[in-house]
Amino acid sequence: MPKEHILVCLSSSPSNERIVRMAGKMAQAFCASLTALYVQTPGDADMNAEDTVRLQANMRLGQQLGAEIVTTHGEDVATQIAEYVRLSDVTKIVIGRSGIQRRHFWSESTLTEQLITLAPEVDIYIIPDVEAYKNCRRNQPLTIRPAFPTARELLLTIGILAVTTVIGWIFLRLSFANANIIMVYLLGVLLTSTFTSGYICGVLSAFLSVLLFNYFLTEPRLSLAAYGSKYPITFAVMFAAALLTSTLAAKLKAHAQLSARDGYRTKLLFDMNRQLQKAETPEEVYRMTATQIQKLMQRDVLIYPAQGNALLDGNIYPADGSSPYSIPDTDREQNVVQWVWQNRKRAGATTQNFPKAKRLYLAIRTGQQIYGVVGIPMEKQTQPDAFTSSVLFSILGECSLALDNLRNAREKEEAAVLAKNEQLRANLLRSISHDLRTPLTSISGNADTLLHSYDVLDEQTRKQIFTDIYDDAQWLTGLVENLLSITKIVDGSVKLHLSDQVVDDIISEALRHIDRRAAEHHIAVDCGDVLLLARMDAGLIMQVLINLVNNAVKYTPVGSNIRITAIPRENMAEICVSDNGPGIPNELKEHVFEMFFTGGNPIGDSRRSLGLGLTLCQTIVHAHHGEMTLKDNSPHGCIFSFTIPLSEVNLNE
Repeated sequence: MPKEHILVCLSSSPSNERIVRMAGKMAQAFCASLTALYVQTPGDADMNAEDTVRLQANMRLGQQLGAEIVTTHGEDVATQIAEYVRLSDVTKIVIGRSGIQRRHFWSESTLTEQLITLAPEVDIYIIPDVEAYKNCRRNQPLTIRPAFPTARELLLTIGILAVTTVIGWIFLRLSFANANIIMVYLLGVLLTSTFTSGYICGVLSAFLSVLLFNYFLTEPRLSLAAYGSKYPITFAVMFAAALLTSTLAAKLKAHAQLSARDGYRTKLLFDMNRQLQKAETPEEVYRMTATQIQKLMQRDVLIYPAQGNALLDGNIYPADGSSPYSIPDTDREQNVVQWVWQNRKRAGATTQNFPKAKRLYLAIRTGQQIYGVVGIPMEKQTQPDAFTSSVLFSILGECSLALDNLRNAREKEEAAVLAKNEQLRANLLRSISHDLRTPLTSISGNADTLLHSYDVLDEQTRKQIFTDIYDDAQWLTGLVENLLSITKIVDGSVKLHLSDQVVDDIISEALRHIDRRAAEHHIAVDCGDVLLLARMDAGLIMQVLINLVNNAVKYTPVGSNIRITAIPRENMAEICVSDNGPGIPNELKEHVFEMFFTGGNPIGDSRRSLGLGLTLCQTIVHAHHGEMTLKDNSPHGCIFSFTIPLSEVNLNE
């Protein structure tokens, strides 16, 4: 069953708060997603300050109730709502009903009636408006802001009228018909409406065009009287056409302004979304958010990032694009920031909470998860308009969503690492419990034989039993050393004790601790004529060499050649352990450094190996900032090589 999607319509009505709360309760009851939609028309430019504050309060309430705030632009409110319902799969609409009713059959349909017609498949919940808000915005015709024209616009209107009158007089001299002259005046009205704000200049131009045409271009001239009986009708039609032209031009201009603002908002959010997809750290997200707010409001932006359950020091991002800097400790609005952090609500300038603050503080949050606090300076304590508030909320929503995605990705990565560690731990315990049984059983059995049958055994048999016990004990000792070493290095609980060491000496010392079966092989060391000094932890590098040589002894036939070389390569010392054994198949090479990989070589006893040696070697080499590689030996066999940094030697010392 698809999830319910509830849409509540926002307005500046005093009762809209009650409607938003009812929608929030419905969303909670239906376990539905909630969207708060506001349709902005060109007539909203004439909204007074009280209605603007009330509208923004309703938007904030919707956001607090978990609604997604959406703003659309258009002239027909019902059509905009129905179109959004269709595109967003809305299943229920919650809307208020005012006291205004249809009194006549020819009266205009109410917003509710139009929605029932335009969206018949959606459940519509009508909440009665007990206050009978008389000024609610129904699907009214587009109104243009009646702004009083400036002196420049009045002069422009007079100039256009003068030019059209001169052109009309020229047409009259050329014996053009009155219809052509009237078209010139209509063109003048159209130009006036295009290049002036509001509609006053357009209406004035339409009225004066009729007067000028009558006064200068009809008989008797220089008089408002007209001889022809048809002139009054001509004047009326001319005025109606001019007035209609003026109104349509003003509407088109208002629509163009709305489209431009809507396009700017879309581009701003699109650019931010595209940039946030590339962000890899919370710091980048905060910086991109500050940049978009600066583009919107042209002001400095203060952001207090969150880390865990603590709020970090704030950073100010200057509007001029210069580098951000930490907010001074003398800032007196820390209590406002802490209040927003704790209550997850807006506070500061233009709000009822801490209204004397210089900044407006907003929480960056998704649901109950808060990621920081944003502070924006408010000049003269003026409320941002509905458009700015809508875009600002969208920017903060994109920011919180990006931070939420980063947190989820980090938690997913940590969970994957934890699962991998748990798997490694399980494999380790399983391998230890299984593989330790063989040497322990051998030691126990051999010890029992010596304990009860020592006297009846000949010297050679007793010596062989002692040798087997010694080999098993040495294997257990090496296993424990490898486990301890790799655990400490991976956990970071061990620090390298670096010192300058002669590579030849380290190799010689390591060969004194290798497997006793190495005597059955031919081991050669070649360090060349150059004395190599390397920066290393001697004990750990010896462990690497011991593991590599023991592996060569274990996995090559008796009598094989094992060769150890050390040469300088740029600023690194390269140490190689090669053999002429059977080598490693190509399909297994990429796995040899994996933990618990044994390879199953028939020459060596893979049951006596946990597959930790090469993993330990690679970890130690990486801790020394070196690299470890595997390649084939010619004609057969393999070569394990690793690098460690050379020491810087001062020859004058």
